[in-house]
Amino acid sequence: MDNGISVYLMEKNEAGELKRIDERTWTLNMVAALEHVNYITVGGFEYETVEGRLNLDSGKLEILVVRTGTEP
Repeated sequence: MDNGISVYLMEKNEAGELKRIDERTWTLNMVAALEHVNYITVGGFEYETVEGRLNLDSGKLEILVVRTGTEP
């Protein structure tokens, strides 16, 4: 049974500061979909995915995003 992986979304603002905007468990299918998407929506806003990092110490996937300025 797939328990998924904990994912943090980190928003990089125009000043270059990082802010955690979301934390939830993603299924492995959702993680695999990142190979095919450039944009995600969360909290009513659209974000461009920039890069990801697997933090082995915490067991979390961290995804860097920037807000596109458009709402879904």
